[in-house]
Amino acid sequence: MTIPFTGSPLGDSALLITLGDAISDTVNDRVHQTAELITRARIPAVLDVVPAFATLTVHYDPCRLTYEALWSEIEQCLSHLSDQSRHSARVIEIPVCYDNVFAPDLAEVAYYCGLPPEDVIRRHCQGNYRVYFLGFSPGFPFLAGMDPDISCPRKKSPRLKTPAGSVGIAGGQTGIYPLETPGGWQLIGRTPLKLINFDQPTPTLLQPGDQIRFKAISRDTFEHWEDS
Repeated sequence: MTIPFTGSPLGDSALLITLGDAISDTVNDRVHQTAELITRARIPAVLDVVPAFATLTVHYDPCRLTYEALWSEIEQCLSHLSDQSRHSARVIEIPVCYDNVFAPDLAEVAYYCGLPPEDVIRRHCQGNYRVYFLGFSPGFPFLAGMDPDISCPRKKSPRLKTPAGSVGIAGGQTGIYPLETPGGWQLIGRTPLKLINFDQPTPTLLQPGDQIRFKAISRDTFEHWEDS
């Protein structure tokens, strides 16, 4: 089976590979398989590969390899693409406290969606989510699979500080802030889990392809978890 793909320049030192036009497990598997193939090829000019939903950005040194020569190398890598699943997905349960102190935007999301807050929480916990890629900040997982009935636009004015562990909604996606950073997602809860540890060989708890389930916990459980 021939898998369609295209390549195009992205500035003077990056190349964009497009492997589909939809958010789907199959397309995203192709993206991460391509990243693995290019990484294993050890092309000297390649500095970094950055996966997204359906694209892969390859950053390279144009003083070491021209765009045309790099694309030729990448096409050889892409000749080994298949639509076989990359691996068996890990299933990770993320405890979340949806108490108001951790959910400053829950009421706003509920009002926008025309649902009681309890229903937003229930629907959020019922979803089966896939980590499509990590981005925005180290370890931030972009998750697809949320109930469309609780979709809500980003905030018009981002917060300057979003606490680590905050769980948010933006459009039809949900995500978790591993670090305290600015952010414009609607915050509906917080997890006590530490999603990133720079002292570990693999610093991020979540990896692309992981399957995520959210589990509601009480504020008391959250605070006990923090002390453990």
